[in-house]
Amino acid sequence: MNTSVLVPTYKRISDLRRCLLALQKQTLLPDEVIVIVRDTDSETRRFIRGLQSTKYQLVERTVTTPGQVAALNEGLRSARGKFICILDDDTAPYHTWLQTIVDQFHLADDIGGIGGRDWINYKSMKGKAKKRTVGKIQWFGRVIGNHHLGYGPVRDVDVLKGANMSYRREAINELYFDKRLLGEGAQVHNDMAFSLSVKRKGWRLIYDPRAMVDHFPARRFDLNKRDEFNAKAYYHAIYNETLIILEYMPSRCRRLIYILWTVLIGTRDRPGVLQLFRSLSNQPYLVMEKFKINLSVRLSFVKKTKDRQVS
Repeated sequence: MNTSVLVPTYKRISDLRRCLLALQKQTLLPDEVIVIVRDTDSETRRFIRGLQSTKYQLVERTVTTPGQVAALNEGLRSARGKFICILDDDTAPYHTWLQTIVDQFHLADDIGGIGGRDWINYKSMKGKAKKRTVGKIQWFGRVIGNHHLGYGPVRDVDVLKGANMSYRREAINELYFDKRLLGEGAQVHNDMAFSLSVKRKGWRLIYDPRAMVDHFPARRFDLNKRDEFNAKAYYHAIYNETLIILEYMPSRCRRLIYILWTVLIGTRDRPGVLQLFRSLSNQPYLVMEKFKINLSVRLSFVKKTKDRQVS
């Protein structure tokens, strides 16, 4: 079997229907599509079982543990393809999506993972900007995504985006999504953790903007809502990011620089001291709340490191 497509889903039937239909229109049909459903999501399970015949083998897998990590790990255990592709249920791949991915894998045996552009159809964002730098971690730890804005030639990257990423089976043997990550649904940055694990094993990750999907960011059913701040979900996101980047950094010096950067400078969404003062005039309560959580999480990792050294 050549290609497996994993689609974790939860209570988004209309989105799932659009995704599965787009997969039937591929110029290269997947050999199997594995939809992973929560045991409590009876409506989606009925929808899948009520589908008429598809052009590919449709497989349903059920998980009892909430969260994307458990769903994706169940999909990995079930997948039989040489190439394993992962899509969010609120995406619709372009008709040449899978052919582009397989062609790229065949170009070089050292390519372990491939990502592509997800054209975001959300609040008129589609086509508003283009970026050449995609999926990079700067030397001091800042993560640059831009997978939804990437254009130009195929290029090597550090991280792939979970809405549209694919892996060579050989590159991910015995590798699963990290169960340590916090969250009750999306478990933010699980894609970064997984792709960096592949990269650490010596495989190349590439980004090909022609491997396109339309992305329709849909409602989430956990604390991590879109465009709505939740302190606990924000804490989870920063915790996950810090855990992942600290393990990625090759030396104690680089790890220290990363922590100092997050505390003293930061970003607009993850404000350190400098970004705090730059942003206080705009939504001061929210900015201060983010700063306090950011500071607390980053320094907690410093304390853990010291405690381990003492013991």
